[in-house]
Amino acid sequence: MSRAYVTLVTNADFALGAKALLHSLNVTGTQADRVVLHTGGVPEGALAPLRTLGAKLVEVALLPTSDAFNAAHSKQALHGAAPFTKGTKPDFHTPLDNFCKLRLWQLPYARVVFLDADTLVLRNIDKLFDYPEFCAAPNVYESLSDFHRMNSGVFTARPAQATFDAMMAQLDTPGAFWRRTDQTFLQTFFPDWHGLPITYNTLQYLWFNLPGLWNWDDINVLHFQYEKPWQDHAKVDRLRPLIDLWHAYAAGETPNLATLPRAA
Repeated sequence: MSRAYVTLVTNADFALGAKALLHSLNVTGTQADRVVLHTGGVPEGALAPLRTLGAKLVEVALLPTSDAFNAAHSKQALHGAAPFTKGTKPDFHTPLDNFCKLRLWQLPYARVVFLDADTLVLRNIDKLFDYPEFCAAPNVYESLSDFHRMNSGVFTARPAQATFDAMMAQLDTPGAFWRRTDQTFLQTFFPDWHGLPITYNTLQYLWFNLPGLWNWDDINVLHFQYEKPWQDHAKVDRLRPLIDLWHAYAAGETPNLATLPRAA
């Protein structure tokens, strides 16, 4: 049965993230395909290292959404209507591009695990291919009250054109506004989503907001939500061990996870 890990690259910055992600997947010994969906305009020089790491590159077009939908989900409109108050999104973040993630339902695979390009896979997670559609971890990074909301940085899917068509019928309706873009849409489309443990999508802010939940021995996927580890940003000092780990994978190293410092 065909299986693939899939990520999405919409610019050269996220290609940097995908490079580290692909190396981290290779280290786990997975035999599943690695697929990079990429939108037009990503420089070939940014994509070439991903091919070298064994990824299959699939160029995808933006979804055929209406002008009204595109205007409502532009960066200025989206951030104005739903400003980020917990962290800072980088300048290269383009919210409308997030919906290209839905293109994975058009891929010729039976089972897929999606991973955002700003994640690292620290341990083999192939068993997720046997999980049903749709599984995702809760969006926990500040308090336990976040458990009601899912995070779409890691999820399981069963590609099918019929599912994609149903998504397109629901996505762009008059007045549609998906506050957190694909994340809000997917939680609505799959209202009975199955909850993965947060160890399959451990958000970086957990490191300083809820350190009691942080255990390196259990973390399978680390997700750099908000600020990215290749950026210079205000939280660098607070997240230094996590950022150093990302840079090790980005450099093609195999870090010793047993030596990582504990959360304070």
